[in-house]
Amino acid sequence: MRRPRKSTAAAVATEPETGQAPLRPTSYSDAGLTELFLDMIAAEQGASANTLDAYRRDLADLSHFLARRRLGIGSADTAALRSYLADLDKRGFATSSVARRLSALRHLFRFLLSERIRADDPAAILSGPKRGRSLPKVLSIADVDRLLACARQEADAAEGTARLRAARLNCLLEVLYATGLRVSELVSLPLSAARRDARMIVVRGKGDKERLVPLNAGAKQAMSRYLEEVADAAKDPKGTPASKWLFPSFGESGHLTRQHFARDLKDLAARAGLSPRLVSPHVLRHAFASHLLHNGADLRIVQTLLGHSDISTTQIYTHVVEERLKSLVRDLHPLSEQA
Repeated sequence: MRRPRKSTAAAVATEPETGQAPLRPTSYSDAGLTELFLDMIAAEQGASANTLDAYRRDLADLSHFLARRRLGIGSADTAALRSYLADLDKRGFATSSVARRLSALRHLFRFLLSERIRADDPAAILSGPKRGRSLPKVLSIADVDRLLACARQEADAAEGTARLRAARLNCLLEVLYATGLRVSELVSLPLSAARRDARMIVVRGKGDKERLVPLNAGAKQAMSRYLEEVADAAKDPKGTPASKWLFPSFGESGHLTRQHFARDLKDLAARAGLSPRLVSPHVLRHAFASHLLHNGADLRIVQTLLGHSDISTTQIYTHVVEERLKSLVRDLHPLSEQA
C-alpha cells in the first residue's frame, strides 16, 4: 500500500521554511532525509516494499560511511561520495552492486535538490563503474525436470502434516516454472488466483501493473492437489486458518515469504542431486524465459509474460536466440555440411 507523501516541514524540519532559499542541511538527520525520500518514491512512483527496503539499506550504509568522516547526507560533497564508491570497491562489492548504490545516490540527491533541502547535487557528476551485462544463470531443461520430478515424488510419498508442506512446494515450483513469475508475485498470489477452472491467472506486478499469465496442465494439477490439502487442513481444528492468500503463513505479511520459499527450494535442489548454489526462484524465472526462447517463442511475448516494461530488460536473453539461430543454420542450411 502506498504511503501518503509527507511534507518537508512535517517530516524532518526543525525550523520554519524561509521562502525559496534552501533549508539548512544541518537541521536534518540522515534518517529523516532517507525517510522523506522513501515517502516520495512510495507515493509518486509506487515503489514496492522490497524496493523501499533496498533503498533504505543502501542509504543507511552511505550514512554510516559518512558518519565516520563526521559528515552527513545533507553536507556530503562530491569527493566524499567518490570515496564512498571507492570504499565499496575495496569491500569487494560486485560492479552491479556498486552501480545500484550509485543509482540510489543520484536519485536521493536529485530529490534533495528539487526539494530545496540542498543547494547543489554532489552526485550529478559521479561516473559509475563500467560493467558488461552478465548472462543470467540458467538451469537446463533436464535439471528443471529433475527438480519437478523430485517435488512430485515427495508430494506423493509425504504423510501426515508433511503432506501439506510437500504439496505446497510442488505447487510453488510448478507454477513458477509454468509462468516465470517474480518470487514476490508468486508468494503473494491471492486465493482467488486458484479457481479450479482457471487457465490464466491475473498477476499484480511492479508498479501495481496487472498482467495475465497462462497455467499449463502440470501447474493446474499441482494447484488443485495443493488446494485439496489446504481444505483437509482446514477441517482440522489445529489446521491452517482461512486466509485470502494462496500460500498463507503466520508471519506479518500473512503469506509465505520469498526467503522461506528460497530456502525450501535450495533444500529440494540438494535432495534432487543439484547444487543448491545454482538454484533459486530467480534462476527458475530465467529458465522459464530461456527455455521458451530456445523453443522458438517471440521475444515480445516473453517480455509480456515476464512483466518487463522495457524490451531492453528482456534482451538479456537474446544469447539464447542467437544460439538457436546458429543451430538452425548449421542443421538446415544446404551448404552447412561443406563448412
